[in-house]
Amino acid sequence: MIQDKERKREVIVKRVAQELKDGNLVNLGIGMPTLVANYIPEGVDILLQSENGYVGIGPGPEAGKEDKDIVNAGGQPSTVVPGAAFFDSSMSFTIIRGGHLDITVLGALQVDQLGNLANWMVPGKMVPGMGGAMDLVVGAKKVIISMEHTAKGEAKILKKCTLPLTAVGVVDMIITEMCVIEVTKDGLLVTELAPETTKEEVSAATEADLIFAEDLKVMNV
Repeated sequence: MIQDKERKREVIVKRVAQELKDGNLVNLGIGMPTLVANYIPEGVDILLQSENGYVGIGPGPEAGKEDKDIVNAGGQPSTVVPGAAFFDSSMSFTIIRGGHLDITVLGALQVDQLGNLANWMVPGKMVPGMGGAMDLVVGAKKVIISMEHTAKGEAKILKKCTLPLTAVGVVDMIITEMCVIEVTKDGLLVTELAPETTKEEVSAATEADLIFAEDLKVMNV
């Protein structure tokens, strides 16, 4: 089981990047999902959309080559690829709400076995708002959650979310440093395990009921 925090994040975003296919239009949410831009497989031609108003996000810039006017949705320095286009918020959300996104990759506080998502607030704590998450999860054709499997030792994949929901029944896939889970009509199906991670470890770190695929694979990370 992976212990190093940086390695956990690397495993998660590398595996998420493998879900992106030629021709996809993909939104990367704030936080860990923005790192996916650094791991797009060679030869895969996709367009990354940023909620703050452009398509054509590239990887993070080299140190010293940052442009203060080019940042991702989280306000971090970014780059753009040839052919990138910039536009206002109304156009950005027309793309999101109009069903044009093939995939959105978001973080989460909790996900449950019905595909419900809680990722915008913890009661009693100051929050800036839900951002575009509610729009993204209903507008994108596929919703991938990228997150660490637990938080301070507590399960984040639950039988039922206890935090305020972002949306109901929208999650298609969960990718953590421990495994890959597909949300199916029959429940949460574990299709891949991270290297040196066991089924017993995944079950112990998860409150939700899990189904392990018969052809369980090792994550290629």
